[in-house]
Amino acid sequence: MTDVEDSAVNDFLLILEEHRKNCERQGKYVEAEIAKNRLEELKVHEENRRREAMRSRQIAERLGVEEAHMLEFQQFNQVWDRKMDEYERNVEELVVNMREKHKSELLEFQQKLLEKNQKPKFSKDLLNLRRIEEHLARQKDYGEAHKIKLKSDALEAWELEKWRNLKQQEMFQREVTFKQRQKQDLDALQKRIQSGREEQKKQRQVDLERFVS
Repeated sequence: MTDVEDSAVNDFLLILEEHRKNCERQGKYVEAEIAKNRLEELKVHEENRRREAMRSRQIAERLGVEEAHMLEFQQFNQVWDRKMDEYERNVEELVVNMREKHKSELLEFQQKLLEKNQKPKFSKDLLNLRRIEEHLARQKDYGEAHKIKLKSDALEAWELEKWRNLKQQEMFQREVTFKQRQKQDLDALQKRIQSGREEQKKQRQVDLERFVS
């Protein structure tokens, strides 16, 4: 009810009260009783109306406060969701960049291993046989030189095969070590990422508790 309506009701109550008094003065007690009862009814009705209006205002105010609080809570979550999404995008980029870097470094490492100009170191026995072979050839003892050459060639082939196998194992082991070092770097990065992620979750919880308190 508006202020104008409140004023009209009060005016009517005053008029009715004046009517009751006039009836009382004039000895019109039946009419005075009717006016008195009507006044009491109107006063009770008006009091109930005022209480209901007060209750409605309180409910509206409470709903307004709750709605504002809910809006603030939504904004709080939106801010934190954006912050955590941005963190995930950034760390994903870091991981991708490190993987690409590792891939490039491994390829370069493998190429260097393959391009490394290494010559086998032959045994003293083989070198000695080659010297004997040369000596026999210079002496024109070609028959014995041929026999020694066959023996030297066989020993050299065996030593070359052994050297290649050892070098292959060495390259494989060096590559394994290189990959392990890369994996350690990636694991360390992911550990830092997870630590940062947990720290964000804790901070969000702290901010939430502060928000709702």
